[in-house]
Amino acid sequence: MKASGDIADLLAIMARLRSPDGGCPWDIEQDFASIAPYTIEEAYEVADAIQRGDFSDLKDELGDLLLQVVFHAQMAQERGLFAFGDVVEAICAKLLRRHPHVFSDVTNLSPDQVKALWGDIKRQEKADRAAARAEAGLPAEPVGGVLSGVPEAMPALTRAVKLQEKASKVGFDWNDARLVLAKIREEGDELEREIEAGRMDAIRDEIGDLFFALANLSRHAGADPEAALRGTNEKFRRRFAHIEARLATKGARPEDSTLAEMDALWDEAKRIEKSSIA
Repeated sequence: MKASGDIADLLAIMARLRSPDGGCPWDIEQDFASIAPYTIEEAYEVADAIQRGDFSDLKDELGDLLLQVVFHAQMAQERGLFAFGDVVEAICAKLLRRHPHVFSDVTNLSPDQVKALWGDIKRQEKADRAAARAEAGLPAEPVGGVLSGVPEAMPALTRAVKLQEKASKVGFDWNDARLVLAKIREEGDELEREIEAGRMDAIRDEIGDLFFALANLSRHAGADPEAALRGTNEKFRRRFAHIEARLATKGARPEDSTLAEMDALWDEAKRIEKSSIA
């Protein structure tokens, strides 16, 4: 087989890898649950390539993410559940259905009107699914509350924001980011008391409360907390690399240096960054 830009070739390669007759032993033994973590990982690698502005890498990472879709579809086809074409058909139908302002005679809508229309369409989709399940003799889906429909497998900070957004739609929210900031200070004080008392379970709970409040502040400020933390992680990595490089010029390593020495180099890295921005 040769590489090409035809999706049919990718599907054929995946089918061959999963074939009991001469396929790859590792690919053959996988199932939906074992592949799911790789699917999540590949999505993060796509986001990382975008953040770094590396579009050559982005091409490769998008290919890796597409492979995950093909892998899941192949396993589903083997079980007689659905095939890759069904996945494509489903998303095409959804896009057409959810964009009548583009693909029908509904025109000249404002962004707010589009958002409201989207909500109406999603509610109709839910009703249609319920009717289809009833017609097929299947039990009704569990009735969820306001916070239902937020996947537990989401990154915790992202899920916190999604839960908060849903609660906000029914009025359970602060109307001022400064009130959220006050809540953060309150959670910090509670955490400090538990640290002083040495209650480890309570410390863990208070740290969770603090993260949740920080995610809430990010939402009110219009900042994605995952993206904000990724940026800070990269900043930390960059500045610590400066510490290592500067110490190396002296024949030293971080483990051989004092905290004061490393703090001074950290401040130096910050000054260099600020001067380069200016």
